[in-house]
Amino acid sequence: QVQLVESGGGSVQSGGSLRLSCAASGATLSSYCMGWFRQGPGKEREGVAAIASVGSPGYAASVKGRFTISRDNAKNTLYLQMSSLKPEDTAMYYCAIVLSGGYCRGWAAFDYWGQGTQVTVSS
Repeated sequence: QVQLVESGGGSVQSGGSLRLSCAASGATLSSYCMGWFRQGPGKEREGVAAIASVGSPGYAASVKGRFTISRDNAKNTLYLQMSSLKPEDTAMYYCAIVLSGGYCRGWAAFDYWGQGTQVTVSS
């Protein structure tokens, strides 16, 4: 059974940085499409970044150039480095996986999420 456990959230001022981690068990992350989603107050959940088993990562337009998704295969851990944070980045951030395999076929393909970690950015 796959388990995804996020950590690294917290409170930061505008312009600051945070690194989120997602530790996985029950699945070898390098074999799957992995991603980060977020859900802000009163908003729908949205995809932020994704990385396939091979190929370049993809980002939502709102975070491109500020966020970086990466994976440490030895630790079986997914990361999201967030820089130049803005108040509108405030949200619960979730790690997610496409259980069908290593190709990323859009945000709707993700079918399992962790419990999330809260990020709050103050102005």
